[in-house]
Amino acid sequence: MAERMGQGTICITGNIVIRASAGIGGKKEKEGPLGAYFDVTFRHDKLGQLTWEKAESTLQTVAVRTMLQKAVLDTADVDIIFAGDLLNQCISSTFGLRELGIPLLGQYGACSTMAQTLAAGAVFVDADAVIRAAAVTSSHFCSAERQFRLPIEYGGQRTPTAQWTVTGAGAALLEKGKSTDICIRHITVGRINDLQIKDANNMGAAMAPAAADTISRYLEDTHTSIFDYDLILTGDLGLVGSRLLCELMLQKDIDIAGRHQDCGCLIYDRETQDVHAGGSGCGCAASVFCSYIMQRLQRKELRNILFIATGALMSPTSSQQGESIPGIAHLLHITA
Repeated sequence: MAERMGQGTICITGNIVIRASAGIGGKKEKEGPLGAYFDVTFRHDKLGQLTWEKAESTLQTVAVRTMLQKAVLDTADVDIIFAGDLLNQCISSTFGLRELGIPLLGQYGACSTMAQTLAAGAVFVDADAVIRAAAVTSSHFCSAERQFRLPIEYGGQRTPTAQWTVTGAGAALLEKGKSTDICIRHITVGRINDLQIKDANNMGAAMAPAAADTISRYLEDTHTSIFDYDLILTGDLGLVGSRLLCELMLQKDIDIAGRHQDCGCLIYDRETQDVHAGGSGCGCAASVFCSYIMQRLQRKELRNILFIATGALMSPTSSQQGESIPGIAHLLHITA
């Protein structure tokens, strides 16, 4: 059974393994440096649907079905699914997964949702509440732009600190297995950090303090150091947020620069793809982790990593009312 360590870290005592995963990408993601690693990509971001929102729902459907196909399982073999996205009332998840008939617990952690769904699933499986749990998260550039900023038809100019919302999804299947499999070992639940940043076009700056807080708390709770891990992978900080994270960690006398990478910096080529500060969105960490990172773990190129998905806990209403952007970051310790 799970054991608590410190204030926010949970030790998963059973061997909770990621049996299978699937990373899905859109057209821009297919053209990026990780395009060959995705299980499924699409040539047009509408995915044959009438609306951007329906297209995002399709991303989740395809992610879960691809994951199950790789695991040689059916929907009836999954006891519960934890799912979330960026849209109001998580409509991408509910509409995308309604046809599968799997019991659902919807999640919202903004761009941190992939780590949140994996964490919830791991605890459920470790407690023997279920045999198998699935975690799935998605985002879509056009649906997110319509909700949080302006419709793409408006053609507004983007600032240099702005990030490009990933059109993509990731799904992972959790169950008990062997210690030699890809296992979730620890979970650190994030705390809300708010340094009163109000620029909705600078999400990296809003989320970096939360990532620094979660990483430092995990290291303190587990009595480990950065040098114990092959990779410190953040989700959605992009170029600006990644630089800030390294600076904030140095203030704590922890130098992560040599081991840190960010999904938002990995998924696009900033020189050729005009994404400004990099990628973001629920689908950023989800698609990169469930494809590129999982494949590296399977090949044993990575054996001991920290996966920290970061989220900006804002809404269109809070931004219009002049509120700041609180940040949060959830951490998973994963071994192969």
